[in-house]
Amino acid sequence: MDLPATLFPGAGQGVMLALAVLGLYLTLRHAPWGRLRQPAQLNLLLGFAVGLMLIWSMKAGVKPGLSLHMLGAMAATLALGPWFAVLALGLALSGIMVNGVVEWTDWPVNFVLMVMVPIAFAHVFQRAVERWLPAHFFIFVFVIGFAGAALTVVVQGLVASAAMVSAGAYSAGFLLNEYLPFFLLLGFSEAWISGAVITLMVVYRPEWVAAFDDRRYLLDK
Repeated sequence: MDLPATLFPGAGQGVMLALAVLGLYLTLRHAPWGRLRQPAQLNLLLGFAVGLMLIWSMKAGVKPGLSLHMLGAMAATLALGPWFAVLALGLALSGIMVNGVVEWTDWPVNFVLMVMVPIAFAHVFQRAVERWLPAHFFIFVFVIGFAGAALTVVVQGLVASAAMVSAGAYSAGFLLNEYLPFFLLLGFSEAWISGAVITLMVVYRPEWVAAFDDRRYLLDK
C-alpha cells in the first residue's frame, strides 16, 4: 500500500518523520557496509531495489492509501540481511517517488509502514523460527521463506490499517470488511513468489542468501 501523508494529522506525520529518521540512522550505523565491496553483493542489493520498484509501481486500489501490491520484504531480508533490506526497500520507495507514483511528502509514512515494519517482523520471525524449530532445509524454505512471507504481508496490512484507524482516516469496520480480507489473497501470492525466489537462490546461489548457513541447514542432515 502507498499511504498519502494527508491521511495523517500533523502530529502523526511528525511521529512518522521521527521514526523514519531513526530508522535511517540505525541503518547507516549498523549496516555491514564492507560487504558491498563485493560486486555480487552490490549488484544483488541494487537488483532487489530495481525489481521491487517495478513491482510496487503495479498496484490495485480504489481509495487513497488502500492499494495492494507485492511487498518482497521477507525475500529481501533473507537475501540481504535486515539492514541492507531496509536500504533496498528504501531505494525502491524513492524510485516510485521519482516516477510520480506517490508524493515526496509521503516518503516518511511509507518508509515506516512499508519498509521498517515488515522488515522488522520478517527478521524477528526468522530468528524465532531458527530458535524454536529444527535446523532443517525445508524449515528454512517452507516456514521462513513461504509462510514467513505471507505473514509479513498480513502483519504489514494490519499495522498500516491500525495506523489509519488511529489517524481517523478510515473506520475499523470499513477496513475489516472491505480491505483487510484481500491481504489473505495477497499473502498467498507473496508466499509463492517470495518463497520461489528464495528457494531458487538457495539451490543455485546460496552465497546470495545472507540468512542461509550451509553448516546449519545441510551438514549432517
